[in-house]
Amino acid sequence: MRSREAQTLPTDRLRAMQLDRLRAQARRLFERVPFYRARMEDCNVTPDDLRTLADIARLPFTSKGDLRETFPWGLLAVDRGEIVETHMSSGTTGKPVVDAYTRGDLSVWGEVMARTLDMGGVGADDIVQVAYGYGLFAGGFGAHYGAEGLGAMVIPISSGNTHRQLQTMADFGTTALCCTPSYALYLAEYAREHGFTASDFKIKCGFFGAEPWSDAMRTQIEDAWGIRAYDIYGLAELIGPGVGSECAEQDGLHLYEDHFYPEIVDPETGVPLPDGEKGELVLTALTREGTPVLRYRTRDVTYLMTEPCPCGRTSRRIHRLMGRAHDMLIIRGVNIFPSQVEEVLLRTRGVVGQYQLVVDRERAMDSLEVRVEMDAAMFSDDVGDVMALERRIEAELKGQLGIQATCVLVNPKSIERSEGKAKRIIDRREVTTPV
Repeated sequence: MRSREAQTLPTDRLRAMQLDRLRAQARRLFERVPFYRARMEDCNVTPDDLRTLADIARLPFTSKGDLRETFPWGLLAVDRGEIVETHMSSGTTGKPVVDAYTRGDLSVWGEVMARTLDMGGVGADDIVQVAYGYGLFAGGFGAHYGAEGLGAMVIPISSGNTHRQLQTMADFGTTALCCTPSYALYLAEYAREHGFTASDFKIKCGFFGAEPWSDAMRTQIEDAWGIRAYDIYGLAELIGPGVGSECAEQDGLHLYEDHFYPEIVDPETGVPLPDGEKGELVLTALTREGTPVLRYRTRDVTYLMTEPCPCGRTSRRIHRLMGRAHDMLIIRGVNIFPSQVEEVLLRTRGVVGQYQLVVDRERAMDSLEVRVEMDAAMFSDDVGDVMALERRIEAELKGQLGIQATCVLVNPKSIERSEGKAKRIIDRREVTTPV
């Protein structure tokens, strides 16, 4: 197993390692990054005050806004000459987030992603097709470096060009696929419609992340491809993909705690919550050199699982993401995540996994409309059957969400497909109409 010793450390040794690395990282940032020195002074804390891991709560949070305000090099903790690779977010909602890597950072990145692929059974004899985006987006490179670290063959095809993706999988005998879960479903749908059959492919496992997805979607992907589908987790602000992953048990994602220290906090107050309680995941980069972050607020909603895993790894796990705080909808006072809706839709016969949530406001009252595509068989049925299915879905949504939602069944192929992250939410409440 890849880095078996690091992944099976006794808990007391792991905690001691984390504390040593936390102190060292806090010291580096205090001495080398004026932004963090000022923040620590504002919190009346110095690295010498970190006597236990619980003292991490005395350190300042870091937000995405902080990373944008310090663009491009305000959080750099090494000389710029030590940076050998840089990735950035798209910057569509403001300044981009810069993630700068030293050679040591790239080594760690390849290592943690090799652990991820190894957990799913990938080895030197495998062929890994990386259909995450390359370029400034960090996703493709992480999977690439991890596969190389295992000695596997890499097909760096990047995202897009769906027919070529499938033909390449068939021609080269791809055994492992890395992409977003929504794109994995779209690939399966496209394959069926364009004459590909199961015998054309040798894929045995897939590593899917970059967007929240449900167990119901996992079942659809596994059934469509005949594979094991593994949930992976990462953030560009920490390192990219490679912060954690599911093992063969598929029961929570093991965090690579020797490199990333996790906390769960109340999203509103920032107060740390005990293990097992749902809240916002906060992560500290313990070993990053280029642009490390302290107590980064991920906005991802989950909880820490401390029960021993049968696989033997001793790191804590996070429950599969329940959503992102910025993706959470508050409708008539009720918190709703797209994954909750997805669970209902994907266990319903007559519809497929393409849907959108349309939120509007009528007479000061919020409304939720769930648009979901019918499958081909339902599309050919009579109007009465379609209306009956809509009412049944509405009843199940009310039971799941606790509020009334309207279901609208739409024609096959009428919801736009994505080769990256799927657009699930259309919130019209944010649109202002001129008076």
